[in-house]
Amino acid sequence: MTVLDRSLVRLRELDDLFQGRLLTRFATLEAVEEEVLMADLTVGAVLIPGAAAPKLIPRGLLAAMKPGSVLVDVSIDQGGCFETSHPTTHADPTYIIDGVVHYCVANMPGAVARTSTFALNNATLPYILQLADQGAVAALRNDPCLRAGLNIHCGRVTYRAVAEALGYDYLPPEDALAAA
Repeated sequence: MTVLDRSLVRLRELDDLFQGRLLTRFATLEAVEEEVLMADLTVGAVLIPGAAAPKLIPRGLLAAMKPGSVLVDVSIDQGGCFETSHPTTHADPTYIIDGVVHYCVANMPGAVARTSTFALNNATLPYILQLADQGAVAALRNDPCLRAGLNIHCGRVTYRAVAEALGYDYLPPEDALAAA
């Protein structure tokens, strides 16, 4: 298994964690192409918060992949990271293009609703408690992680990627909260 990423810090963390049982590579276009052409299974998991996922595998590269290889597009909820991706469902999860099987189920955690609900609750409960204890504005002012999730405040877009994607004016969240 090979993991490609653009974060050298994350690649070093994975190297330390898996102690050679996993290969890591810096994600360049050439590295992606080389790995995809050799792979039996490619999992695309790209997230640019507030924006569409970039298309990492164009149709031409897909056509050169091994017949019967599989693409799993975890980024499908943000538009997908393979040019040939389109959302599917748990009831009809796959389709084939150029001999390559695509699995592009939107809301993949929905297949394990109970487990994913517990995971989501564990991740969000601390923030919910902050909001309840301090009130929204104070909690957002006091916690940079919580503030990083603010998209809209008093009708103004406070998340740069969302503002750019939608063509709206951007107001930094600190400025929006200072006026509140």
